[in-house]
Amino acid sequence: MKTHAKIQKWGNGLALRVAGVMRDIPHFQDGTEVDIEINEEGFIVRKSIAKKKKRFPYSESQLLKNLTPILAHADTLASPFANELE
Repeated sequence: MKTHAKIQKWGNGLALRVAGVMRDIPHFQDGTEVDIEINEEGFIVRKSIAKKKKRFPYSESQLLKNLTPILAHADTLASPFANELE
């Protein structure tokens, strides 16, 4: 399907209003994330493919559960010299 639209000034930039069939057919809504492919002839706008969020095997609380200063090697922390603190 083809449609005709006009690029108009919007603030200091240009805008193309996404309304009617340009909004309805791809089911664009407020907040829809898109990828834009740009070339010399123009650009193509596509919905972003949902990326799976990386799920870590342990939560932060599980990782810190039995942590003590000794287990965290707090005794091996560097002690700065007085002139390094100035």
